[in-house]
Amino acid sequence: MARVGNGAGNNDIDEDCFEDAFDQIPVACKMDLQTSIEECGMALNLVLNNKFSEALDLLKPWAKDSMYHALGYSSILVMQAAMTFEHRDIQAAMTTIKEALHTCQKFRKKSSMVGSLSSLVTKQASENLKEEEMHAEICYAECLLQKATLTFVQDENMISFIKGGIKIRTSYQIYKDCQHLLNTAQEAGTQTEALRQFEGGVKLGIGSFNLMLSLLPARILRLLEVIGFSGNREFGLAQLREGAGSHSLRSILSALTLLFYHTYVCLILGTGEGNLVEAEALLDPYVEKFPKGSIILFYTARIATLRGHFEKAQQKFQECISAQQQWRQIHHLCYWELMWCHSFQQQWGQALKYADLLYKESRWSKAIYMYQKAAILTMMSEEEARQTGENVEELFKQVEGLKQRLAGKSIPIEKFAVRKSRRYNSATPVKLVVPALEMMYIWNGFTIVGKRVDAAEALLITIEKAEQNLHTTISEYTVDDECLVQLLKGLCLKHLNRLLQAELCFTQVLASEKRIRYDHYLVPFTLYELGLLYKLQGDFAKATKYVEDAKLNYKDYSMESRLHFRIHAALSSLKSSPVSTP
Repeated sequence: MARVGNGAGNNDIDEDCFEDAFDQIPVACKMDLQTSIEECGMALNLVLNNKFSEALDLLKPWAKDSMYHALGYSSILVMQAAMTFEHRDIQAAMTTIKEALHTCQKFRKKSSMVGSLSSLVTKQASENLKEEEMHAEICYAECLLQKATLTFVQDENMISFIKGGIKIRTSYQIYKDCQHLLNTAQEAGTQTEALRQFEGGVKLGIGSFNLMLSLLPARILRLLEVIGFSGNREFGLAQLREGAGSHSLRSILSALTLLFYHTYVCLILGTGEGNLVEAEALLDPYVEKFPKGSIILFYTARIATLRGHFEKAQQKFQECISAQQQWRQIHHLCYWELMWCHSFQQQWGQALKYADLLYKESRWSKAIYMYQKAAILTMMSEEEARQTGENVEELFKQVEGLKQRLAGKSIPIEKFAVRKSRRYNSATPVKLVVPALEMMYIWNGFTIVGKRVDAAEALLITIEKAEQNLHTTISEYTVDDECLVQLLKGLCLKHLNRLLQAELCFTQVLASEKRIRYDHYLVPFTLYELGLLYKLQGDFAKATKYVEDAKLNYKDYSMESRLHFRIHAALSSLKSSPVSTP
């Protein structure tokens, strides 16, 4: 329990459910470093128990006088702003972040300049640097990252992106300096609770940066290396694993970073090879501590989805929704996942329900929610669609007017949806072919469906019906639609272990390359999938050849950046990468 009064007490952070200890958590009347870390730990536990406003109430009284209270308070507001996308929430969070940076700055070494901490370490023994000053660097770096995140979403122009990038670089440099400081202190044999907590912060920051940077395609990373960035996936994972097992304040944050990587990043920006065994092992201790915590329930459900346990996932997402009402934005994350869970099982009525809820309640991407609604309706029978009272053509026509811009540019996934929707703008609209399944592929959903033979077989039947219907009418889109169907059919066949038939579907797309008129993305994506197919068969040389072909010989197509992330992940898995230090 955090100390109230003179700051004396147990050094270990109590990780039990603090909200049961008092009807109202008392505010400390004196604050030192250890007490501030403990109270921040209390607030973190409150958040994990869905008591968001109570966590803010605990942190606010000391937010201008304690670096950890400032960091914790701003972190919650930034998380809320990132989920709501509401201007007032973003403004409130940005104000709080500026105040948090000012608070952290008061505790930093007075002679410290940004990026100069490592030179100070070499000039004087680490014991001459106060523990508060060490922690102030870590807290300052974390606040800078938060401010960079908000800078990206606050103003939609390139200047904001540049400002955000500068803050990220400064934060990265501070983390590298802190790593140097930590190494120096450990070499000197220093062992204190404050140093252990400091080490947890270093591992979270260094690990996250290395992992994040390792995801970037080589051409982008080469540019970043010029200004001092470098990233190594295995080193980043190792740092985060050590941080997750350190029993420090930031242990749960390292664990959540790894969970996000394995359950989202690997799927959306990778080949879908997230380590679910590790994800479950990381989550299990927190399931016991916070059985009704919405964040924990959410990841439990997400892992169930990725394992193909759709019924369990739906149950857990519903439990997550019921667990709290303070932050409706967590409900929206569940709606998105439930929409896909039902889509994987072709339960289109239920999928439509959640797409509609997202459109009505969430601000994240109205264009995508509208497109999803329309795309799902096209998968239903005419009678089922009519009973919903929705007009498919009118929904598709609304998509373009709902798109957003970020740094003056369209968001790629929205741009894709807008382009596809334009088929309904002509006097004689040409219907899209299985658009909900196409979008499922864009989000790498076929990798998930592949975990369930029954779901994959059912999707294959739907796709083969679409294939037959294509021959009834001919239009300027016919070849494009045929290629889309062949790509999706090949994916189903691959996951059903009918590899030769899958290969024939993919090669049919490649053979039609010069006849494709609009959906040019299909060829490089098919080359990539063919490469993964050869990798599955153990022919790594052939796999590399096809993936490299997609990387080097195609440009200016829809979802290009997303494919390049996946290509980078595929090539990395085809060759080993040496571990390096940050």
